[in-house]
Amino acid sequence: MILAITTPKPRRNVELVLLVLALAVGIGASAMVGLNSPAAFDGDFWFQSSLLIVAAFAFHMILRFRAKYADPIILPIVVALNGLGLALIHRMDQPGEDTGNNQLRWTLLAMAVSIVVIWFLKDHRLLRRFTFISLAASAVLLVLPIVPGISAGEVLGASVWIRIGPMTFQPGEIAKITLAIFFAGYLSSNRDLILLAGRKIGPMQLPRFKDLGPMITAWLVSIGILVFQRDLGTSILFFGLFIVIIYVATSRISWVVIGVILILGGGFLASRFFSHVAFRLDSWWNAFTPEVFDRSPGGSGQIVQGLFGMADGGLGGTGLGQGRPDLVPFANSDMIVALIGEELGLIGLFAVVMLYMLLFTRGFRAALGARDAFGKLLACGLSFAIALQCFVVIGGVTRLIPLTGLTTPFLAAGGSSLLANWIIVGLLLMISNTARGPVDTTPSTHAPTEAVQTS
Repeated sequence: MILAITTPKPRRNVELVLLVLALAVGIGASAMVGLNSPAAFDGDFWFQSSLLIVAAFAFHMILRFRAKYADPIILPIVVALNGLGLALIHRMDQPGEDTGNNQLRWTLLAMAVSIVVIWFLKDHRLLRRFTFISLAASAVLLVLPIVPGISAGEVLGASVWIRIGPMTFQPGEIAKITLAIFFAGYLSSNRDLILLAGRKIGPMQLPRFKDLGPMITAWLVSIGILVFQRDLGTSILFFGLFIVIIYVATSRISWVVIGVILILGGGFLASRFFSHVAFRLDSWWNAFTPEVFDRSPGGSGQIVQGLFGMADGGLGGTGLGQGRPDLVPFANSDMIVALIGEELGLIGLFAVVMLYMLLFTRGFRAALGARDAFGKLLACGLSFAIALQCFVVIGGVTRLIPLTGLTTPFLAAGGSSLLANWIIVGLLLMISNTARGPVDTTPSTHAPTEAVQTS
């Protein structure tokens, strides 16, 4: 019997076609915004569109030469979201403001850094060597915003920024990557120890008490961020990232149950002892109460105005440039989802959500295809980080959960978030390149690449 050997297909031509469509989405959105402004199709429009096209195709060519088996769907999705975000941010610029051009500069820088990651990171398994270095880097990044001299102080009630010359940067965005590397490296190496049986309660197998150390540490770090930096969103993001990676590594629901109990317990205590958390919960639960709506700071006016804007958009939206998102505070950053709901309607908002869902599933598919435990956990963790961030943002804007202040990946104004998310894209592309490519039968000098087993 002769067995046929299937040769993997790079699918770069498929990516090229989808990339053209993605650029059409972003540039088309900019054109629609331009039609409703006095300076339609001016020199800036053509220059900015040309830069985006050149950057996207340069990225595509790097993948052809350096990671030809990488997932062909991820790059077009991200370019479409980023291009749409540039159009929406530019649409919100008032005379004298330069937020749109600044976001374009950050986009080009972020894509360049992602290209560097792809070019120099030949194998994602190399990152496993930096497990504890990543932990140390995470600690430094999280402490920087409260270090005198470099801290930018409180910005909108949160101390998460540092000042570098004339610009500010949010190091916590990079910390979510280094923490994911640490969690993936630590759990892929210590999975067997963590799986040692503890007490069994009904159908659920609890871990041993001494194995709870990593989770307690992650919980304390999250509480520390909540207390010292007053950043509820980042706190939820980091702890949720750890819970998901440890669940994928062990396949035990008990870790999720313990994590949820810690989140609920920490949230309850925080709402009792910290006024900024109590205000967030009150403005969510009693958003339409007049005294809560008018309260400053900590009122619900931002949430309610966003809801009214989305209601005004209806099914098809008012059209790009035709709504009144200027009535919503921070419509180009925290509340950009409300801007999409108003001007593109429920249909446009669902289309954006579907793009995000496709991005998550392609990341999880890369995790499933990875042949090593570290790659599986890292791809799953990075994909979930973006997924959780989207859920927290969209849930907060639609009043499903309290508003936290996180940015919508690739859409909202913010260079720190854009840079971190493009680095995540580069890592996911490299992991998918290894997962989809031919099996390397040459002896490896890397750490063992055992697979994550399910039980």
